Amino acid sequence: MKIIISRTDNLGDVLLTLPLAGFLKRENPSIIIYFIGKSYTRPLIECSGAIDFFLDRESLLQNPAQLKAIRADAILFVFPDKAIAKIAKEAKIPIRIGTSHRWWHWLYANRLHNFSRRNTDLHEAQLNFKLLQPLGYDIIPSLNNIADWYALTPPILSESLKRTLLPNQKHVILHPKSKGSAREWHLDKFYQLIAQNPTYQFFITGIQEESEAIQAQKPALFDLPNVTNLAGKLSLKELIAFIAAADALVAASTGPLHIAAALGIKAIGIFPPMKPIHPTRWQPIGKQAHTLVLNKDCNACRKKLPCYCMEAIKVQDVEALLSI
Repeated sequence: MKIIISRTDNLGDVLLTLPLAGFLKRENPSIIIYFIGKSYTRPLIECSGAIDFFLDRESLLQNPAQLKAIRADAILFVFPDKAIAKIAKEAKIPIRIGTSHRWWHWLYANRLHNFSRRNTDLHEAQLNFKLLQPLGYDIIPSLNNIADWYALTPPILSESLKRTLLPNQKHVILHPKSKGSAREWHLDKFYQLIAQNPTYQFFITGIQEESEAIQAQKPALFDLPNVTNLAGKLSLKELIAFIAAADALVAASTGPLHIAAALGIKAIGIFPPMKPIHPTRWQPIGKQAHTLVLNKDCNACRKKLPCYCMEAIKVQDVEALLSI
């Protein structure tokens, strides 16, 4: 049997979809699983031992015959993508599974599932499993089970990056920015965390634009003696390898936070208590995953920044988890 999983959005969303493949491989090791994604997510997808083949979204749209040549038995539209759904129907894939909340799925999918992601009390990774029902799997797994199904093997860390890791120190990655996709902890808090823990070795990660933003907003953060700025200096493949080599990662709700949790290192996520971006829906899943969130329901700062509920998380709260 050949199954295609399509998730053509962002890094964290893709990561939380990989347990679908891990579960299917556990149930039937002979299944061949293809994963359609954006090209920049390819290094992450190829780290999963449950994925047999990566399919680049743009390449498929330029040459839809590639999709037909696979002769897949089913495709799961985990992320609604009208263009992919259209060529999947044209490729005559027998089972095409999507949610009923996207009008184009009524045109291009032939197995529709009626559920809402926005108002649910389930985690994003659990919600993905609802799309397996047309394949005969009626299961909403526990978060503990999901943690076992990532099947990630990180790339080998390069010698140059190994040399940045000082011996006999705790190596902590800080990923302060989120490309605007999440509520962020203030840079002053990250500065305090670094300054108050001189025996830890901290690494700042992110894309080049985020490095420039930090430089503009809090340049003193990069001047601390126990911090190394790696933002904009690592490919995704290098970042995954570096995360696997670290002891902990601290971030808001971002792809690197979920990668850290999946790789089994200590992942500390800082969240607002606000639907639909609260930790019930988006917390990191892993054996050493932790979340920090204010214990209240809050919508007061939904449309404004700074976010009081994020700023209420103290540096000491993060320090306590790092020291465990």
